[in-house]
Amino acid sequence: MTNNSDKLNIINAEHLHTAINDQGIATITLTRPQVCNAFSVETISHLLTTLAVLQHDPAVRILLLRAEGQHFSAGADIGWMKDIAELGYQDNLADAAQLAKLMKNLNQFPKPTVALVQGCCFGGAIGLVACCDLALATTSAKFCLSEVKIGLIPAVISPYVVAAIGPRQTRRYSLTGEVFTAKQALDYGLLHQLGDDLDSVSAPFIDALLANSPAAMHAAKSLINDITNQVINDTLITETSQRIASIRVSSEAQEGLDAFLNKRKPDWFKE
Repeated sequence: MTNNSDKLNIINAEHLHTAINDQGIATITLTRPQVCNAFSVETISHLLTTLAVLQHDPAVRILLLRAEGQHFSAGADIGWMKDIAELGYQDNLADAAQLAKLMKNLNQFPKPTVALVQGCCFGGAIGLVACCDLALATTSAKFCLSEVKIGLIPAVISPYVVAAIGPRQTRRYSLTGEVFTAKQALDYGLLHQLGDDLDSVSAPFIDALLANSPAAMHAAKSLINDITNQVINDTLITETSQRIASIRVSSEAQEGLDAFLNKRKPDWFKE
């Protein structure tokens, strides 16, 4: 979707490539198909750097996360797993903290995020998908919380996986290490839609996101993050009321209301 109108390369390294097109669609592509896009310390570092740059770039409207080759990601790189096996507790703690930071930063990325998944999506890669606002996949995609097979647990991704598919299914798959299908992932809530061509299936969602107020979408993400798992009480009701009042008097909301009432496109809409 960004091939013909790339205007910026942020990181063009062995592990990933990032570009922004003229519509403000930033695409991060994992570029290690030779190892099924398994991620390593370097991959995590590059992703953290890229997210930090993109979240502050006013030109960015949407973030797409995708991968080259047959598979989205096989999870952790074999070399990385070998390295962590030789680390002591404190070094492993620091290493795990970086992956946890990546998941948190992706989950809290201020702009809409869309994961495009094909082939295998195993281990920590499921965390990346769960952290995105929208997740779309090919009908043949496969998913697996495979950590228990090698004596590990899906620790840092678990809050996001539980939020996506619920504790019941997370219990099953984190304990059994079963492979589950794209259709199951859709039914569980990890995915939002399936299709044979990821560009085609994602196009209507991208068009919808580009038509919306960037500030309002940011506020909506913040709202959902803040109220998730909270008890609905007077304090929360007051806070949600304050938030909608604040957004209604903002400049973008005013522009959106005026555009709606006058049957025109708002100024953030790009053809």
